[in-house]
Amino acid sequence: MAVQTRIMNKPKIRLSIGDGYKFVENVVYTNKLNTVCEKARCPNIYECWNRGTATIMILGDVCTRSCGFCSVETGKPTWNDPLEPYRTAMAVKKMKLRHVVITSVDRDDLKGDFGAKIWSETIEQIHTHVPSCTVEVLTPDFQGHVPALKTVFSAGPEIFSHNIECVERISRQVRSQANWTRSLDVLTHSVDYGLTTKTSMMVGLGETKKEVLDTIREIAEIGIGIFTIGQYLQPTRDHLPVTRYVEKEEFKEYKISGMEMGLKVVESGALVRSSYHADEQAKLNGVDPFNG
Repeated sequence: MAVQTRIMNKPKIRLSIGDGYKFVENVVYTNKLNTVCEKARCPNIYECWNRGTATIMILGDVCTRSCGFCSVETGKPTWNDPLEPYRTAMAVKKMKLRHVVITSVDRDDLKGDFGAKIWSETIEQIHTHVPSCTVEVLTPDFQGHVPALKTVFSAGPEIFSHNIECVERISRQVRSQANWTRSLDVLTHSVDYGLTTKTSMMVGLGETKKEVLDTIREIAEIGIGIFTIGQYLQPTRDHLPVTRYVEKEEFKEYKISGMEMGLKVVESGALVRSSYHADEQAKLNGVDPFNG
């Protein structure tokens, strides 16, 4: 019976390929870019690409970490593309974006700055060539290396985001090569630097409701402005299993609680992901993609 309940509550994904989807697909492939939409098997790819939005993934498509929830390829990266920041800016310009989300794989192999310089150059190229577009970055933790973080901060992204992914108790199981405290430190550095800061997490990985609420309170106390929470969906049989499908009312409770705790923007729902409706979240938090 429990298995039947889980299946009944599993969120449904709408599959629709329109002109917007085809346009984004063409821009991505023409400019030889990677997107987390494809690599992470995001359930919202059809909706977002039809809206003319995509989350661009820089620094290649091979990650040095192997998180239990993520379908991005793990291995030894061979990426070497110094023109990627410029091509990313050109893709943003062609798509006529007012707000763009840039993310990347973890690059623990790039000793020194862990790829922070490419991050900085990408932000600067977009600001130079598409000055009307606001930039949201969703970064790895750079192993907590403060100079690397400051390299990204100083490029002036309109929103800095780093995901905590889950509650602290199961963090080692979900992302064994990351560190819960280090992620909080990254977010704290961003807030202290004066950047609009955002983080996201998943549910359905074995956490309790109390743990989720405690986590929301903890990030609110740091001073984070934007928070998103969504249902974990198992990408393949080799990844962590879903322990439960969270009900709509519970997601509603998290949104209400987060706002009461002081968060400015809370996006909460089964298919919500960190980049889902990012342009609308930015506007709600005072970063207006439509006014530059």
